[in-house]
Amino acid sequence: MGLTDGVDAPAAVVRRQYLASAAGDLEALRATLAPDVEWTEMAGFPLAGTYRTPAGVTAGVMERLGAEWREWTAHDDHYVVDGENVVVLARYTAVNKATDSPIDVRVAHHFVVRGGLIVRFEQFVDTALVRDAMGPAGTGKVRDASSSEVTATVGA
Repeated sequence: MGLTDGVDAPAAVVRRQYLASAAGDLEALRATLAPDVEWTEMAGFPLAGTYRTPAGVTAGVMERLGAEWREWTAHDDHYVVDGENVVVLARYTAVNKATDSPIDVRVAHHFVVRGGLIVRFEQFVDTALVRDAMGPAGTGKVRDASSSEVTATVGA
């Protein structure tokens, strides 16, 4: 299955999400998400938790990344598609605004796409590399990796 096998093909929907994110087009990004989307950032990641609703995802994840990092980009390198499941092998690049430390971190994203919309997202990343770039613990910018997952609902 290619990325262009129809606009609602799972890989095409996911690709539109990456393109919108890279362009900073939060409206286009929200248009790829189901109203009841569940977007989970990995435990130990600075934004760890599950975000719901398109507005909740962009406010809780994308806007916060933009506030703390320069040129945050998720590079979608390789797609593996099985029906409604899309796994993307990717990497994050950015520079932390507070420390001026760069990251180049490998990541895997698992998306579930139904009816042309992303209904579920789960992130897998080396969270220590991201936290290290943010500076020492106690700066107010780093979450304790042992803390429990937080569920956040922002917006409607």
